[in-house]
Order: sequence, then C-alpha cells, then structure tokens
Amino acid sequence: MRTKIVAGNWKMNKTQQETETLAAELAAKLPDTGAEVIVAPTFVNLTTAVRSLENSVIQVAAQNMHFADSGAYTGEISADMLLDIDVDVVILGHSERRSHFGETDDMLAKKVNTALDKNMRIIFCFGEELEDRKSDNHFAVVESQLKNALFSLKAEAFKNIVLAYEPVWAIGTGETASPEQAQEMHAFIRKTMAAKYDAAVANNISILYGGSVKPANAKEIFSKPDVDGGLIGGAALNADDFIAIVRAI
Repeated sequence: MRTKIVAGNWKMNKTQQETETLAAELAAKLPDTGAEVIVAPTFVNLTTAVRSLENSVIQVAAQNMHFADSGAYTGEISADMLLDIDVDVVILGHSERRSHFGETDDMLAKKVNTALDKNMRIIFCFGEELEDRKSDNHFAVVESQLKNALFSLKAEAFKNIVLAYEPVWAIGTGETASPEQAQEMHAFIRKTMAAKYDAAVANNISILYGGSVKPANAKEIFSKPDVDGGLIGGAALNADDFIAIVRAI
C-alpha cells in the first residue's frame, strides 16, 4: 500500500525567525489526514525546523546533498552532516538543481547511491522541459531520467525512494498542466517501473506531482488514481495554503 505524501519545498526562502514561525503554525494547525507531511527549509534553517517540529508528525528534509562524505567541495553538504542534525530525508534532482546548477543524471545517480548507503529516504525529482512537451518527447525524456539515475538499483532500494514528477514546462511559464496530463504521466511512470522491476515495486512506490499545486487545484489533482500527493513550491510558504493542500489529500 503506497503512502500519500505532501512535501513542501521552501527553496531559498525564510529567515531563521520566519522558519520558526511557519513551522510552529504548521505544527499547531495541521489536520490528521493520514498522509505524511514533509517540509524542506534551506540548509541554514534545518536545525531550527527540526527543533520546532520535534513534537509534531511533520518530517524535515534537506533540499539537496553532495555524493561525497567529505572533501574540497566548497559550499556543499554531506549526508553525514544532515544525519548529524536528525535529517534523514533529502530531495534530489529538483528541476532547479538540474537547470541552474548543471546537475546531470550521472551526478544524481551518485547522490542516490550515497543517500541509500546512509539509509536516507529520497524524494527523487524529474520531468520534461517545454520543448520536450511540444515535440512529443516528454515520455522519452522522463523514461531516460529514471533509467539513467535509478535503474541500476535493486528493487528493494525503492522502499526508500519517493518519485516526484515535475512538468517543468508548467511551472512559471504561463502554460498549465491539467489533472488529466498529470495522471497520464504518472500512469506512464508506474508502467515504466513495472516493466523494469515488477508490479509490486510499481504499485508500492509513491509518485508525487510537482506542477504548481495550489489549494484551488489540489483536490482534483490528488483524486487521480496514480497521483499520491504533491511536492509543493510557492504554496508551501504560507501555512494556510499548505494546510489546505494537505486537507485535499
């Protein structure tokens, strides 16, 4: 039985005090929907978030990590550093990391392997650009991203992996992805996982949708049979909006 999950990626937002305030508000107001709830503050505020949410059901994730244990990687964060502050969930492969910082499938495969070796849980992001969608290449791109970064793994590894599909073309472009398009891709992802592994792996892995989920569209998107929740961006920065999305699950 796969898990319903709502994860909030706070990106490069919120000071320490703002992190404390938002975390406290979420902890106080969050309804019990049975879904997992995860928030990913910026690195410098992870400890603040962990402390603020220690008595709540909300988990704290990191937005990224390096594949090396240590070394001359200025500005980077290792898995051991995250585990040392009680963060054992990490987002890898986010579209902004790929586009702004040049993260490749090969690099992400290394990060995935490190996280799994450290018994961390991964939210693995992937998705096509606008030109891929317009050229009807979107299924091939998504399949390639999964294959290159994940398909060297054994089936049991996917117990610690959540997939997050991001239609990059529908985020901040003026284009809109319909719930039907989300379902179509999620069904394709599940079919691709079944073809590589088996039906059990495909049916048990949670696949989140990361295409500008808001309170107004969350219920319809989450109602689709292969959509198991969302990776939320802008709406996660407002407690009432994020809670409304959690309620929609």
